[in-house]
Amino acid sequence: MNFFDFDLTSIAYFTVSPLELMLRGTLLYWFLFIVLRFVLRRDVGSLGISDFLFIVIIGDAAQNGMIGSATSATDGMVLIATLVFWSYLLDFVSFQFPLFQRFTSAPRLCLVRDGKLLRKNMRREFITDEELNAKIRHEGVEDVATVKRMYLEADGEMSLIRNEGTRAAA
Repeated sequence: MNFFDFDLTSIAYFTVSPLELMLRGTLLYWFLFIVLRFVLRRDVGSLGISDFLFIVIIGDAAQNGMIGSATSATDGMVLIATLVFWSYLLDFVSFQFPLFQRFTSAPRLCLVRDGKLLRKNMRREFITDEELNAKIRHEGVEDVATVKRMYLEADGEMSLIRNEGTRAAA
């Protein structure tokens, strides 16, 4: 196929009803939101290979369910606009109503309290001692005993609060 054989009609018309595209996009957006909200939270350093593979496979599987037999660029634009709408609406509602944010964002989780590892919480998020200790060292702390609190935040990052009187390692 060369440039002159390009079919411009595939850009400007719908091959699937826009309402069907919006419904498919809405259903799969919410399904993926719920799966990712409760399954893929942790980000100890960054996404691991299995986490990245999981996202790619979900994206590929969801694409077929969302687009169905749609083939035109216009169909794709309606679907993308639907996904952007839901993403924006969730952010807006979460900002306006803090109670709703409990649904959209995971609560922070304490991993270290007064120098003691909270293994139950670590197990819940599949965080190993090695990963936790690496993050503690990354913050310039040599010994977990000097950590007042360490949290896994809603965005998957870890935050550390040192005991008063302790300094970062040089």
